[in-house]
Amino acid sequence: MRLLLIRHGQTPSNLEFLLDTAVPGAMLTELGERQAAALPAAVAEEKIRALYASTLIRTQLTAAPLAAERGLEVQVRDGIREIAAGELEMERGDSPHGLAYMETAFAWSQGETGLRMPGGEDGAETLGRFDAVVAEAAVDGGTVAMVSHGAVIRVWVAARAANVDVAFAAAHLLDNTGVVALEGSPEQGWTVVSWQGTAVAGPAPGPQGGPAGRPVEPPR
Repeated sequence: MRLLLIRHGQTPSNLEFLLDTAVPGAMLTELGERQAAALPAAVAEEKIRALYASTLIRTQLTAAPLAAERGLEVQVRDGIREIAAGELEMERGDSPHGLAYMETAFAWSQGETGLRMPGGEDGAETLGRFDAVVAEAAVDGGTVAMVSHGAVIRVWVAARAANVDVAFAAAHLLDNTGVVALEGSPEQGWTVVSWQGTAVAGPAPGPQGGPAGRPVEPPR
C-alpha cells in the first residue's frame, strides 16, 4: 500500500501559531484555499483510489478540490484529527505550553504512550485512533490519501515508520499541504519514501527512535 499523509491548507490559527485542535476548528485563509486548489496538481502522478479527511473543517476544505478532480468521495474520520491539546487549547505553539505539547507528543513516538495531555488524550488513544483509520484504508491496498494535521502526522510517522525517528520528525516541519509518502502495511510496517518531495533513506539498522509546522509564505 502507498499512503499519502497531507497536511491541510493554511488557517488563521496557523498565522498566529496557535494550538487550534478542537472540532470544527478554523477555516482556510485565502492562501489556504489556493494551496488546496493546487493540491491536485501536486499529486497528479499518484493513482489515488480513496481520499480521507479528519473531522476538522480545514482538512475537508483542503480535500475538496482533489475529490472533485478525481471523482472521489471524501471519507471523514475522527481518527485522523489533530492531537487534542486539552487544557492547552489555543496556546501559542512556541510558548512553554506549546513546547510541552510537542514534547509530550513526541514522547509517545518513543513508546511513552501512557503520558497524557493535560485534559486531553494519552498516546495510546491518539496513535490507536490513527492506526484504526490506516488499517481501514489498507484493506483494499493501492494508494490512499489522508488529509490530516501537522502534529499528528509527524508523531504517527515517527512512531510507525522504520526510517524516521523523533529527531527527524522534530527537525522537519510539515508545510501546509505538504505530503509525506509512505509504503508498507499495518502488518509489515511502514517506510517513508519521501517527505515533502525529498527522498528519505531506507530503514536504519537498530532501534528507531508541532503542533503543525509554521505556515508557508505566499509565493514571491
